[in-house]
Amino acid sequence: MISGTVILLLLALAAANLPFIADRLLLLVPLKNRKNLAWHLLELLVLYFLVGGASMLLEQQIAPRHSQNWEFYAVTVCLFLVLAFPGFTYRYLWRKR
Repeated sequence: MISGTVILLLLALAAANLPFIADRLLLLVPLKNRKNLAWHLLELLVLYFLVGGASMLLEQQIAPRHSQNWEFYAVTVCLFLVLAFPGFTYRYLWRKR
């Protein structure tokens, strides 16, 4: 059986790469022009908070939620950006325009 931590990391990996793979805004709104880097970063921020909310819900099911300091959130933002690197590489460095 797959643990909740593995599921959460796979969800974070998929969410971090989603903005660079999909041409729609949050997979819902079609855009007239191609998304630029600013749209990708905005989507990353929104998806970071969605994954963070999912992780808080998962933590509340297991035990009472612990309060975190700013260091925790700085590390999780950096981890989310590292997880987004394959999608960024595919979109901006690998793919021909």
